Amino acid sequence: MLHAERQAAMIWEGNLVQGKGKISLGSKTVEQLPMTWAARTERPGGKTSPEELLAATHAGCYAMALALTPAEAGKQPERLQVNAVCILEEVAGKPRITRMDLEVRGKVPGLDTADFEQAAQQAEQLCPVSNALRNNVVIQLNAHLES
Repeated sequence: MLHAERQAAMIWEGNLVQGKGKISLGSKTVEQLPMTWAARTERPGGKTSPEELLAATHAGCYAMALALTPAEAGKQPERLQVNAVCILEEVAGKPRITRMDLEVRGKVPGLDTADFEQAAQQAEQLCPVSNALRNNVVIQLNAHLES
């Protein structure tokens, strides 16, 4: 039975607008990523945001799901490039993540465009991050097969 737990920790100092934080990953692969409200809503300026981290998480998870779906049909992907954009907007006066745009380009020998698009849709349904966001965040998927 699959069971995994992963950790991250945030230390925040100050108020929301002038404050700053540092996030660390339990794996120690990345330690103390700086984060600010300005990085979240204005310009990153060398800092990250929850939305950027969520986009990275979704891109990675979706790529893994898409690596699986054509392989189940005997077609091994050579290369998948997934770009994710997490949209933060003001809704009813409050910040809200409203949409995640996934753009995938893939090279999968033996698949035609229709088969690739079907595999991409299946992967989106399989992806645990997509499933966590579904019914709360619009997920827009665009898939392009490279020759």
